Amino acid sequence: MTDLMTLVKERRSIRTYRDDEVSGDALDKILEAVRWAPSWANTQCWEVVVVRDATVKQKLQEVISPKNPSTKAMVAAPVLLALCAKRNSSGYYEGKVTTKFGDWFMFDLGLATQNLCLMAHSLGLGTVIVGLFDHDRANTILEVPAGYETVVLIPLGYPAKVSKAPKRREIAEFIHEDRF
Repeated sequence: MTDLMTLVKERRSIRTYRDDEVSGDALDKILEAVRWAPSWANTQCWEVVVVRDATVKQKLQEVISPKNPSTKAMVAAPVLLALCAKRNSSGYYEGKVTTKFGDWFMFDLGLATQNLCLMAHSLGLGTVIVGLFDHDRANTILEVPAGYETVVLIPLGYPAKVSKAPKRREIAEFIHEDRF
């Protein structure tokens, strides 16, 4: 098994996929990783829509800009995962928002997304996180109920091509001792 730091360093955004199907066992492991993501007060405010239907994937492809480099991946990947969030849950106590930043669902879904992507990579699968799209249209296509939002779309499949790692800042460039 690959160690965590290697998985973190080697995971890439995959935009081209082979035709190979994603097994139910692999998908179960990925969803189990989502299940165990940390969340505000254990609210687990995520819901995942697993999309395999070509027509639904096509409709979701239409909600992102044609200039988005992930446009083709939306239909090319054998599976498309839509991560949705329950509003007014994470970051709330007794029905009132408790954080300066309001609803905490974006943070919780970020954690769940990282778990999902790292688990997929550990299984030899690729993902790309698509966040720039018409969320309201995606909600309609996926029949997301009131009180929930589609936050991110993640194509999932076996990579046809893997790119090199982008340049990263050195630790010394972002660390601050005792004060910013």
